[in-house]
Parts: sequence; C-alpha cells; structure tokens
Amino acid sequence: MSAFTVSDGRKRLAAHLADDPDLTEILTRYDRWAPDLWDGLAAVYDASEVLPQVVDVLASVHQDRSPALRQRDRERVLRPDWFQSADSVGYVAYTDLFAGDLQGIRSHIDYLSDLGITYLHLMPLLTPRPGENDGGYAVMDYRSVRPDLGTMSDLSQLAADLHAAGISLTLDLVLNHVAREHAWAVKAKGGDAHYRDYFYIYPDRTVPDALEKNLPEVFPAFAPGNFTWDDEVQGWVWTTFNEWQWDLNWSNPDVLVEFADIIGFLANRGADCIRLDAIAFTWKRPGTNCQNQPEVHALTQALRAAAHIMAPALVFKAEAIVGPQDVVAYLGQGEHAGKVSDLAYHNSLMVQIWSSLAARDGRLLATALSRFRPIPVTSAWATYLRCHDDIGWAINDSDATAVGWDGFGHRSFLADFYAGEFEGSFARGMHFQSNPETGDRRTSGSAASLAGVESALVAGSAATLQTALDRLTCAYAMVFGFGGLPLLYMGDELGLLNDHSYEDDPAKADDNRWLHRPAMDWTRARHDSGVAERVFASIRRLITARKTLPALHASVATEAFVTDDPAVLVFRRQHPAGTLVEVYNLSESTRVIWPGSVAPLDPGPLVEHISGRTIDLSRPVKVPAYAAWWLTAPE
Repeated sequence: MSAFTVSDGRKRLAAHLADDPDLTEILTRYDRWAPDLWDGLAAVYDASEVLPQVVDVLASVHQDRSPALRQRDRERVLRPDWFQSADSVGYVAYTDLFAGDLQGIRSHIDYLSDLGITYLHLMPLLTPRPGENDGGYAVMDYRSVRPDLGTMSDLSQLAADLHAAGISLTLDLVLNHVAREHAWAVKAKGGDAHYRDYFYIYPDRTVPDALEKNLPEVFPAFAPGNFTWDDEVQGWVWTTFNEWQWDLNWSNPDVLVEFADIIGFLANRGADCIRLDAIAFTWKRPGTNCQNQPEVHALTQALRAAAHIMAPALVFKAEAIVGPQDVVAYLGQGEHAGKVSDLAYHNSLMVQIWSSLAARDGRLLATALSRFRPIPVTSAWATYLRCHDDIGWAINDSDATAVGWDGFGHRSFLADFYAGEFEGSFARGMHFQSNPETGDRRTSGSAASLAGVESALVAGSAATLQTALDRLTCAYAMVFGFGGLPLLYMGDELGLLNDHSYEDDPAKADDNRWLHRPAMDWTRARHDSGVAERVFASIRRLITARKTLPALHASVATEAFVTDDPAVLVFRRQHPAGTLVEVYNLSESTRVIWPGSVAPLDPGPLVEHISGRTIDLSRPVKVPAYAAWWLTAPE
C-alpha cells in the first residue's frame, strides 16, 4: 500500500465535504496551506500516517462552522493583516474580575468600544481543576467554560456581539500541560495505555534525575523540581509548572491531532485568536533545558496551516516569554518564516520600558532592541506594559556591557527599585519568586503603582501625582507607538492600584501576582472625576492618535535610539505613507533636543499627533518631563 500524500488528503477532504456548498473554498485553502501542513508534520512525525487524521479534523470542523463564521473567514482572507493595522488595539481582562461572567462582558462592550478597543483577550476561562489552578491555566476541560462564568453557548453569543461591535476575541489554549483531573490524565491513571502515552511517566528517578541536571525551575518557591510522584499512576510524572499540571507528550502525534480538533472547536465558538500558552516548553529533548526546541516551530506550523484551512479568520499568538535570541523564531525564521505564530509577546520591550524609566536612560533599551532580528512582514509583536504575570528582569549581560553597565547589578537594581526598596524610588511593587541561589527576583505590581501613582497619592502631593500620571502615560505611549498590536491590561486605563485583598483569600495568599489582578472598579470607570478620569482620557487620546497613523502598521520595524541626552529616547518608523518620529523624555526634568537629532524628518514645523500641537525641530526645543511626542511632517 502506497504512503498517504498531500494529494490523497485533498481527495479525502473532498469526499468528506462532497455536499458542502463551500467545498471549492476549503479545497482552495487546502491547496494553499497543505504544503505547510505536510512540512510541519514531516519534521516531527511520519506525515503520511498523521495527515489522514488531521484531514478528518479539518472536514469535521468545517462542517460545524456557522454561516456567519464562514463569512468572517471570507472577509479575513481578503484582509489578512487585520491584526497588524494601526486601527487594532487590544484589551486583556479576566472575565470574572472585569464583569462577573460572560453575560456581564456583553453588557460592557460599549465601554470597550468607547475606549477604542478592537481586540479582547479574555484570560483563561476554560474549565480548570478545582482548588489551586495556576490562575486558570491548569485546564481540566478544553471544551467547557468555567461554570461560574457561563456556558459555551454564552461564549458563542458573546463572540457574535463582539464581532458586531468590531472586536475580535482571543482565548487561551494551554499547550504544554493539562490538569491531573483532565479526562486524558484520569484515563492514564486508570491504566489506559493509549492515554498514558499522552504524558511523560517514569517508573523511578533514573531518567528524571538525569533530566533535572539541565532543567530550570519555573516556580522554585512553591513548585520545586520538574517531576512528581503520583500514587494513582504509579510513576514519576513530568510536571514543569506544578504537581497538578501534567506535561503532555507532543512526540505522540495523537496529542497534535487532539489539539487541532480543540483549536477548531474554539474557532467555531467565535475565537479569532488563540493564545498558545507555555508554547516554548512543548518539546522535550534530553540534555537540554527542554525549551525552544526546533520541533516547537514545526508543530506550530502544522497547527497554523490546519487552522488556515478550516478557520482562516483565526490567528495564533505565541506566549513565548523567552530570551531575545529565541523569541523571533516564534514568528518564523528560516524555513518557518511567516509560517508559525502570527503574533508574539514583546517581553523585552516591556522590561526595557520599565528599566529606562527607573534609570532615566534609554541607551539600554535602544541597544537591546537593535539586536532583534527582523520579523516576517506578515506577523506582529504584541506589545504591553503590564499583564497578569510578574515581571522577570530579563536584562541581557552583553546588552548591559555595551552601555557600560553590569547586567547582574542592573537586574538587582530594578528588582529593588520596583519593590520600593531603592532610595528615591517612586514604585510600589513586591518581589515575586526570589531565588537566593541565582539572585533572581521578579516583580509584581500594577502599572499605576509601579509608575508612582500609589506613592504620590499616599504623599498627598498634587505635583508628584501629576508627574506619576505623566510617567504612566509616557510608558503607554511607547507601547502604543512601537507598532504591532498594543495590549492594554484591564484597569490600567483607570490607573487601578495594587490590590492587597488577595492576602485574605487562602487560595491566593501565597501568590502575590494577585496584587496586580484587581477587580474592575465600575464606579470609578463611570463616575470618577479624579485619577481614573485623567488616566482614561490620556489612554483614549493615545488610541485615537494611533488610529490616524498608517506608519504604525506592524509590517514596518521600529528603530530606537537616544539623542545626545540619554534621557531622550527616539522611536523612528519609516513607512511608505510617511515617516513617524516619536520622542520620549524618560525623566522628571525638562530636557532639550537639538536640530538634526531626530532625522530624517525635515527641519521645520511638525505635527504632534497626541496633542495636536505644532513643534518646530529646526531649533533647540525643550521636552517637558515625561513628554511623549508622535511627529510627522505636515501634509
């Protein structure tokens, strides 16, 4: 019997969908994406054995796709750069903390629209294990919603309402692990050999001990080690994140087929983007740290190609919080260029913004960003200032050396500064997961508290408060002005502060990341005439200005450099529609820029798009404390 080929897959798909009115469309998409699907599978598995199973999934998902979503597919095929556009602005929130449940989200769509949001990422809402669940990332069932949030029907209704309002929906999909209560794990514990092979289970410590020599600890304080003995399965289970999160064995092709089907299922509920959580950990190779292995990119290519065939309105976002030398690969390099994730988090930009504000110096930021390799023009960075997670101070030693700093010393400075322990610090954060062996200390805290709003309010100084608000706006202007898809973390648009109420909840008290996961304060959102109103107005002004600037389309790269004054940072984006130059004062004192320091704009009056002012850079210009200017030549 001959091996199954791409051509055989087309015939199989056509047979499944012989009576489907959109057969020609999906076969056309198959012709376009099947080579990428095949190549991704073949890099890891015997593609001739796996492709028939994937084709069956493609047909099943397409058959279940609603007419409305099929029409959305057609529209997105005609505008595949929708997530790269300057019009695209994201918002990230926990469903329960933002609005109680999915029905509550529907009642606040007008709020998001008023702010200018076009992309909503709802943090993990699929059913997690009971009790501790890593903030929802220990998933027990990928095909149901957490009961207190609603149902899959509610999710589909919400997606339809969001689509009608011009907002795309993003959902989390945890790839590396499942909860030990997941049906696959339950069957493995029951002795089912098929499902036991979905996991890494060892009879003794021989292999785990050998692997541990190269494996880092993700949560050394409360989840030391990477393997857990489980009495029910009678073996040592690979558990990178927690003892109740079982790592999946992606070398088993059945796992890939399962996830292709899950991705199609979520796409058919209305998801426009799937956030691929913990993607860097999915492939295990003895003798390595089991992160960023090349098979990860082949697997993602196969899944993305499958998604483009069955639900082309869908894009992927890689949650790859890895070093700068590794992260670009999640958007595609070499043979995978433009074929893996469409979006990836720019963790380095986030870290460097906070670093530059603490140091009042943009040289390290400019140096670090200059060393990033180009990304495919069909992809985009997801930029952000804060998220649900802690901040890991990923300062590269060679970058620090290039500006005359010590990498370890600067990381220590930042940890102390943002915990409010450095003399003169404006920040109010907390250390997270301090590791005495490495000196690594990460940081928890809300954007407003880290930017100095909390300490200013405590001090009762109107001038200090205004400085802190300007600092917060300046930081977000860098996020919105970098290009890519900017993400606004829930509550940052109101300047919400650290929330210590988590300390009274036994399920959260040991994890101070809940410090920056406050519940939405709708009283402040609708009626506050103080800090919340001022921050909201500033953020909305940035969003409005962003949407007028085609130079912020993600296909164009950002150059970063400092002027003669290291406290004055410049972003430059040279787009065919016109050059955009952005000027940021990273300090609380007025600075001066001199003619020619922000070329290639011609000297003379320039339009500043955030304020609407005209600024003339043909002569020395004073840049106020924490100013953020987006400049173009007048039309």
